[in-house]
Amino acid sequence: MMKPALQLRTGTHLTMTPQLQQAIHLLQLSTLDLQQELQMALESNPLLDIEEDQPLDLELPETPPSQEEWSSDIPEELPLDARWDDVYTNGSASSSAADDSWSIEHNAVAIDLTSHLREQILLMDMTPREQLITDTLLDALEPSGYLGVDLEDLGKGLRQQGLGNLKQSELEHMLARLQQCEPTGVFARDLRECLLLQLDQLPGDTPWLAQTRRMVRQFLEPLGQNDRRLLKRRLSLDDDALDEVIHTIRSLNPRPGREFESVDQHLVIPDLVLRYHARHGWQVELNQEALPKLRIQPDYAALVRRADKSEDNTFLKQHLQEARWLLKSLSSRNETLLRVGQEIMTRQAGFIEHGDEALKPMILADIAQAVDMHESTISRVTTRKYIHTPRGIMELKYFFSSHVGQEGDAHASTAIRARIRKFIEEEAPRRPLSDARLVQLLADNGIVVARRTVAKYREAMGIPSSSDRKRLA
Repeated sequence: MMKPALQLRTGTHLTMTPQLQQAIHLLQLSTLDLQQELQMALESNPLLDIEEDQPLDLELPETPPSQEEWSSDIPEELPLDARWDDVYTNGSASSSAADDSWSIEHNAVAIDLTSHLREQILLMDMTPREQLITDTLLDALEPSGYLGVDLEDLGKGLRQQGLGNLKQSELEHMLARLQQCEPTGVFARDLRECLLLQLDQLPGDTPWLAQTRRMVRQFLEPLGQNDRRLLKRRLSLDDDALDEVIHTIRSLNPRPGREFESVDQHLVIPDLVLRYHARHGWQVELNQEALPKLRIQPDYAALVRRADKSEDNTFLKQHLQEARWLLKSLSSRNETLLRVGQEIMTRQAGFIEHGDEALKPMILADIAQAVDMHESTISRVTTRKYIHTPRGIMELKYFFSSHVGQEGDAHASTAIRARIRKFIEEEAPRRPLSDARLVQLLADNGIVVARRTVAKYREAMGIPSSSDRKRLA
């Protein structure tokens, strides 16, 4: 017979302290979001103050000689079962209605395509091997939602990373799983596959669905040329049925990542600045004007030296603790951001002199290993964080690109696309370069890629084929 019973067990597990929760929260905020967060903290915490016309100093102020008299009973940590939200609120209680509306707007900031997909991938049951393949496919994803690298090239890169027995069918299987993510059509390798993925999600009673699939699979080129006579003859459709089929195709989204391409409609403030120094060369520095200059308000802090247990003194001690945590988290955020920014620009030094064509292949794992941090931390640091360079303000994510080619002769997909764009811009209008010719020109520059890879990159950049460019010239 089964009876309820109590058992005592010992075990170890990781628990996030409120301080760590706050540090992670601040780390993933953009500069403008962080400015709003700090402004709310200034309004709610009387122990925080702004230093006017002073260098940015997010460190704690010098300890007064008598601090031990009034700070010894202020705990350094909250209980592990507490949350940062329990002691830190955005804004004062007197303006709770305004704060609620601000929080809703604040939390409504759109996430990028990669973050949206990661949330879905976390729900999938995957082995470490499958997770490595998934991360590689995700790194190769274009902002438009297309897979930007040929699967054979990705397979070669994975085998060089230790998956020596990787088969192409295994890679195809993982790609098919990821193609089930939203938005529908993501991870497609070309326009045809993207549209077919979306057609597979339509109801089975959609009019002329079989003919629509056949048109996408076999007759996209005649459709682009509006050759209605050929389409009607090959698909056995009359004018009305053909119009319905074309309407269905036009209702699909040829760029499934488009809704995530929109950037917040506000001025971009760089978090980092790349400056040249005669003695040390190019150096990455924090943008000193990006954030308010915070300190602990000395007059209110001096009042905490009272040893009584009054409500006023307890209130001040609590807010002094919160102010310390906030300053420490900001200091940690800046240190992490600076370390990651310096490592990125050290690896991408060629970009400063030669632009996109000199970008080297680099993934999150490369930077994570160099700075001894987790990949998730690098992802947070580089998302919606910008650096001011001689070539403009760039998001740190921009400098990451998948490997294309053999080890020792690998090139960044971003650099290859930049070269393809340059070749096409310099071509003779009456004699446009074919994909085969582009392959040859890239090979002359030491970049060996397949013709289908060139075609994929060209289509992802929205550049028509050579025949279409010649007709438009």
